[in-house]
Formats: sequence, structure tokens, C-alpha cells
Amino acid sequence: MNILDKIVADKRKEVELKKSIIPVSQYETSVLFERETNSLAQALKLSDTGIIAEFKRRSPSKESINQNANVGQVAKGYENAGVCGMSVLTDIKYFGGSIEDLVLARASVKLPLLRKEFIISEYQIIEAKAHGADVILLIAAILTKQEIKTFSEFAKSLGLDVLLEVHNEAELHKSIMPSLDMLGVNNRNLKTFEVSLDTSKSLSKLIPDDFVKVSESGISSVDAIKELKPFGYQGFLIGENFMKTDNPGKSAIEFIKNLKN
Repeated sequence: MNILDKIVADKRKEVELKKSIIPVSQYETSVLFERETNSLAQALKLSDTGIIAEFKRRSPSKESINQNANVGQVAKGYENAGVCGMSVLTDIKYFGGSIEDLVLARASVKLPLLRKEFIISEYQIIEAKAHGADVILLIAAILTKQEIKTFSEFAKSLGLDVLLEVHNEAELHKSIMPSLDMLGVNNRNLKTFEVSLDTSKSLSKLIPDDFVKVSESGISSVDAIKELKPFGYQGFLIGENFMKTDNPGKSAIEFIKNLKN
């Protein structure tokens, strides 16, 4: 059982517990449920930098990245830096995040917000909308083709953008469908945790131009982005690189300034 299998097994239990106590109807009456969403895909298309900055306290491969960060302050710092969107981890057990982080980020900024989560149920998509998300992440490695179709179409019906993440060619082939806005290539091998930009480069030519291409993981330098842009990438998800510093927003300002030079 690899790390992804463990996360998904725990996630199924977590969602069942939540479902047993909070009905969907409660989320649907939330103030944020009616809010007009901001498109991350559009923001990336119009941007010359394409940075999606992440809020992440820890991860399975890094016990502690930044346990003391204040999500509202980091969100404002990112917005100030001119990022296109912000990714917020909402998994508690493995990433130290929570759905509250999404709400606090939403209360702090107008930026498009991505709920970074292991989605295995439509319930989590409704929950995302009710807590201020503009975008959801679907991970091809943990979903069937039918689930990707059902979940992405459902998200679109709620006005949410969909970022579909793949790790290899097989996942990409089963995932291409019109209900997606962005296709993300994760450069991290989930079995070994090794990171290689070659994954993004080799899969780029297989992604149709109808989708905004996003590269995720291992983007720790301006050079990495300059290396990936000729392959058609318009979005770059950066987490640890900003979060491991004392002031993630300031790090993002410096990074974007260097990228524009």
C-alpha cells in the first residue's frame, strides 16, 4: 500500500463521518455557496507569470515545512505579490491543513482559491464551494474515468474550475474530457517521492491545447519555469519553496520579480 492508497483509505472514512453529521443541505445554505467564483484558468491565460502559490504546513515527504504560518497573512502576502491563485491544503492527517484554512484565506483575499484535497466524493465538492473555493483538484491516480467525468461535470455545474492532476501517460489518456479547465502534471513520483521536470516535458505534447497546462511539484527556481514555458505551460504550482521561508509572501514577491527580469 503506497502513501496515496493510505491517504485515500483514511479520506473515505473521514468523508463518511462528516456525511453522518453534516447534511449537504447545510452547505447549500452557506453564504459562500451563492458567491460568484473567480476563474483560475482565465487568470493563468492572462498572466505572464502563472504562479499558483500554495499554503502547506507539512507533507508526507516533509514532516514540517511551516507549522506556525498564519493562513490569512500568507494569503494577503501572496495576493500582494501578484500570484494568479492560491492553493490551500485542507487535509488534516497528512498535510496539517483544514477546511478552516480555506475559509480564512477566502476572508482575506479575492484571489482564485484552489481546494487542494483528495476528492473521492461529490460531498467534498459541495463542501469546497460552501467554504469559498473557486477551483477543485481531481487526482487521476485515485479516480476512475467515470468518477473524473461525474465529479468534473458536477463541479462545473456549481461554477467551479477543475484542475485535473496526472503523473503519467496512462492517467492522462483516461482523463482528457471537455469538463476540465486545466491539466496539471505532477513532477513527483508518488512511489519514490523523487521529482523530475522531465515528466512535465514529456507529457506536454500529449495535452490538447484546449486545456491550460499546469506544472506541479519541484518548481523551486525561476530557471525551472523558464525551462517549462516553451512546452506550453501557463501555470506553475509552487508550495514548499515559499512556505519554507519565514515570510512566504515576501518570497513570492522576490520570485516573481526575478521571473519578470
